[in-house]
Amino acid sequence: MARLAALQHAMSPDIESNLETARRMLEAAAKAGVKLAVFPEVQLSPFFPARRGNDAGRYAMTVDHPAMNALSEMVKANGIVTVANIYFQDHDSTRFDASPVFDADGSLLGISKMVHIAQFENFWEKNYYASGSGFDVYDTAAGRLGIVICYDRHFPESYRACALQGAEIIATPTCNLAGEPLDLFAWEMRTLAFQNSVYSILANRCGVEGETSYGGHSVIAGPDGTLLAQAGNAETVLTAEYDLTRRAEIAEAYGWLGELKPWLKPGLRE
Repeated sequence: MARLAALQHAMSPDIESNLETARRMLEAAAKAGVKLAVFPEVQLSPFFPARRGNDAGRYAMTVDHPAMNALSEMVKANGIVTVANIYFQDHDSTRFDASPVFDADGSLLGISKMVHIAQFENFWEKNYYASGSGFDVYDTAAGRLGIVICYDRHFPESYRACALQGAEIIATPTCNLAGEPLDLFAWEMRTLAFQNSVYSILANRCGVEGETSYGGHSVIAGPDGTLLAQAGNAETVLTAEYDLTRRAEIAEAYGWLGELKPWLKPGLRE
């Protein structure tokens, strides 16, 4: 048995301050015996897509940004597979909502990009983000890990695409408001976990930014749909035990993926 964690916290306008929060929370997670940790969406900045006209350029980070090196070093120091989330700027200056994934030794395994982009009140994301092109799964020291960022989880094909690539755990950095249906979101994560025989981790931000309150209530669900842990609305290292052998047994017992008709699999046609 090992432990998973959602690192729920508030963000400040200062990148360095947010990096110190990340360091503190990874250290706490390491003391709790955590093997895999997931940060909330855009963890190094306020949630700038809450407004249409925000100037977010100072938060855009290339792969060689000092903050990326800082994250790698703190991951290595604590020995925890880590899913971060930043405002990522690619080599051609295109910007994305993206999750760098670090293995326990601090190595960068890849950067996954959000595919579906929201565009409505409090989430003017198309003003800031381009769309990614697919869903990634990584072999890590904590297991085979899929990444589904925030809005993408509302499209069940995202979790299924990861499961079909052999994901055992799927991480979802997110940004949910205090006024959203947080209990429904918990059920959503439980259902996605159950239907794909995976562990799901939803890591949300909390706190107040301007006039906007973020809801916390991060969630960890098991491959049988069990709610393993749910946070309140304050900063917390939310942990739960996971067992990949048991996950495999559940997947075999239910057999969802083996029964799926080929023409229903993402990217395939009848």
